[in-house]
Order: sequence, then structure tokens, then C-alpha cells
Amino acid sequence: MNGKILIIVENLPVPFDTRVWQEATTLVENGYTVSVICPKGKGYEKEYEKLSGVHIYRHDLPAEGSGFIGYVKEYGAALYHELRLAKKIYKEIGFDVIHGCNPPDDIYMIAKRFRKYGVKYVFDHHDICPELFEAKFGKKGLLYKSQTWLERQTYRNCTFAFVTNESYKKIAIERGGMDPDKVYVLRSGPKLERLRLQPPKESLKGGRKYMVGYLGVIGKQEGIQYLLEAAKYIREELKRDDICYGIVGGGTSLEEMKALSVSMGIGDIVTFTGRAPDDVMLDYLNTADICVNPDEYNPMNDKSTMNKVLEYMALGKPIVQFDLTEGKYSAREASLYAKPNDAVDMAKKIVELLDNEEKRKEMSSFGRKRVVEELSWEHTSKALLEGYNAFFRWN
Repeated sequence: MNGKILIIVENLPVPFDTRVWQEATTLVENGYTVSVICPKGKGYEKEYEKLSGVHIYRHDLPAEGSGFIGYVKEYGAALYHELRLAKKIYKEIGFDVIHGCNPPDDIYMIAKRFRKYGVKYVFDHHDICPELFEAKFGKKGLLYKSQTWLERQTYRNCTFAFVTNESYKKIAIERGGMDPDKVYVLRSGPKLERLRLQPPKESLKGGRKYMVGYLGVIGKQEGIQYLLEAAKYIREELKRDDICYGIVGGGTSLEEMKALSVSMGIGDIVTFTGRAPDDVMLDYLNTADICVNPDEYNPMNDKSTMNKVLEYMALGKPIVQFDLTEGKYSAREASLYAKPNDAVDMAKKIVELLDNEEKRKEMSSFGRKRVVEELSWEHTSKALLEGYNAFFRWN
């Protein structure tokens, strides 16, 4: 293949964005020329570099928006830099396709500027933005309607789409009006060579018998408060002081959650690493006896596949999470399911699992096997190549 693809992603730098990086390197390995436009981030400040055959162009971005004005500034700046860099890349390298990764659902606007050159738009649907907006702000209204409008426009302007699961495919067809044959389910399966199994570091437990692990964003809709409430209940009501908690990840609510853990009287048993490199992440998750996904039940989380669940399974970790549609599809018997948004039930499920070593072993084996045989990137990436091979065969 000699097709040229430009990937645009706004919310995370590359290669830190695991899904985008896996897509880009897989396409390069299969003969495509790939460029990426993304924001700068901690550890990823170079404006241009070529890694693993991928041309990466980065731009400055304002701090993540937290209100209407903040989002306007963030999205406006991103569109400006994306168009500026896309023009540069088109002249220097060229591209046949712009592959837009949401959120937000506005990257099609960049693609429209290149339509006269025969450039097509492919939508990579990472998050359902109307539901994401509702989860963040707890309401609908004019701004919510703007998200549904942008989603419709995105689908109207794309040639075909990649979606992360069957729930998103249904949205693409019913809400986006897409031809089902032009929607490919591309699950964000983990690369097993990245998620290395290694001995636990018992020193991370601080002298306690068990560790409960978490990996992911620390934001408003990630439900970290439920995990902290569960930890408090376990210590104060169940009288268990043999459990610590390792929370790996950064985000806009990191400092708020740190302060909350201290105010709840559990600051001494909860460690927040902040955004961490893979070696730190692997130390914590390999040390954890079980892992949790405290994402609260809402329309966004119920329909979304969470990468952390698959990463836990790849590392053979039994899971506790709320009973959500796509979380249940991913984990199946690798997880116990607490009542939605019920921190007390989550606490009881955590203790139940920690106290049953045989059950943990069974769940660990099931989860690892499911990822190795079905859900790793080796298997799920076939949809990416199927979509692009078909496109370039006929264009």
C-alpha cells in the first residue's frame, strides 16, 4: 500500500494516546505513510519528530476547558493549529485521507478544506460527545444540542467510520445515518508486549496485605469519588485496615481527589501517582491484588468501552466495577459487578474478592485468556486494516 493518511487528535499527545499510537504504527507497518497532528503534553514538547516511521506534528493548546468560554478557547485554538499544520503536511508529505479522532466532533471542518483536492474524511469515534457533555455538566440544553448537531455533521461528512464497540455502531447508524457496511468496529485492544507481566513490588503496599489498583483519567465523570467512598467504608465500617489503594493517572480533578481523600481520613492508604510512565504504571498494576473501574453509570459510560478494563485483564487482574453494558461485555467473568453508583456495594465486592484467593485466580485466568485470544490489538486491529485496505482498493 502507498496510501497517505493524516491522523488528527486533539485531547492527548502522541504517542501518549495509546489507541492513536497503535493505529498509526500499525498502518505504517502495513505500508501506509502516516502523519499525526496532536497537542503538546508533558514529555512530548517537540513540535516535530519521526517515531517508528510516524511523522508527528505537535502544537500548543490552552489549558483544558472547564466551562463554555474555556471550551471555545480550547477548540478554537486546536482548529487553528490543525488547519495550519495540515496545510504544511499536505505540501511536504501529502495525504489522501484525514482520520479525525474525537472529542470534539469538529475535525471534519478541517477535512472540508481539503475536499477540493480529493481528500476524504474518516471518523474515528472515541467518545460519544453529547453523552460526554451530559456526564460533565449534568444537564441538556442548547450546548447539548450543539453536540448532537456536530455529531450528525461529522457522520454526514465522513466516507466511513471506525467505532469502539457495538453500542457506538448503533449510534452511528441510528443517529448518524451511516450505512452499516461503512462502520467498522475497531476495539481499543491492548498490545500485550506493552503490558508486561512482572513480579509485584511489595514495598508499594506500605506494609499492608492487599492493594486495590486503578488506572485512568482523574476527571469529573470517572467516578474516583466512589472508589474513595468505598475505601472509607471498608476502613471504618468493615474495620479493615489491611488494604491500600494505588491510583495511577492524571486529570483535571487530580488535586480535588487528593484533597478529598485526606478530608475523608484515608489519605494515608491512598496513593495518587499522577500521570505516570509505563514502568510506574506496570509496577502498580502488577502489585495490585485486584483492580477497579469506578466509572459511574450514565448514558456515556454505559455505552463506552474503557481501555483500563482491557488493560487490567491483559495483566491478569480480577476486577470490580459497576454493572455497565460495555464494561460487562469486555470483562464478563473477569469481573464482579456492583450496583450502579453504589459505593457501599462496591466496597463489599472489593472485600469479597480480596478474601477469596481461589476466585481471584479463576477471574485472572479468564480475563487474561480473553484478551490474548480475542481482544488484544493483534486481533482487534484487523478492522483498521480491513477498512483502509478496502478504501484504497477502490479509490
